[in-house]
Amino acid sequence: MQRRLKGSFFVISAPSGAGKTTLCNKLIAKDGNLRPSVSFTTRQPRMGEVDGVDYTFVNDSTFRKMVARGEFAEWAEVHGKLYGTSKKRLKGLLRSGFDVILDIDTQGARQIRASFPEGIFIFILPPSMAVLRDRLEKRKQSDAKEDTDIDKRLKRAVEEIREALSGVTGDNIYDYVIVNDAFKDALTGLESIISAERLRTGKVEARWIKENFLS
Repeated sequence: MQRRLKGSFFVISAPSGAGKTTLCNKLIAKDGNLRPSVSFTTRQPRMGEVDGVDYTFVNDSTFRKMVARGEFAEWAEVHGKLYGTSKKRLKGLLRSGFDVILDIDTQGARQIRASFPEGIFIFILPPSMAVLRDRLEKRKQSDAKEDTDIDKRLKRAVEEIREALSGVTGDNIYDYVIVNDAFKDALTGLESIISAERLRTGKVEARWIKENFLS
């Protein structure tokens, strides 16, 4: 097996309800070298979520103290709740040789891109806004704790898609776009991107090449 310098990280964003979290969880379950960067958030856990696994759940005061200490690689307020990616967690995983998935919104992705341009940025789209509305309505019906203002989230979805993919200024944040129409196809697309990025020549350790082929 080829040796790599360090892990890669994949930033995956999508409008709420597009299926990115389900896709990320499936990828991590299938690929032993992928790790999630567990974000901090001030929102309440949803049904089935585990503290420290899905998110690290903290109160508003704790989160803002972390912001003041500069502990986040990115942070943002989304639908009235705060989310942030720990610099320490991210760098620790990459140094250990793991590939990391960051499940974050477009605000966070822009911050990460400015600080870590070597990241691979992927945007997940729903097949249509009508399908997105249907998914959000089903989520609200299945989880009484889910505080979903559907019209608000649909409006935000349009803003996120415009910010991520308009390309008007030539300043697209994302390198890849996947439409999550059929889950299996979307998952295959993500796996293909990850496989291709792992094979880039710049990711292979030069010493391994010299010892095995050039000595």
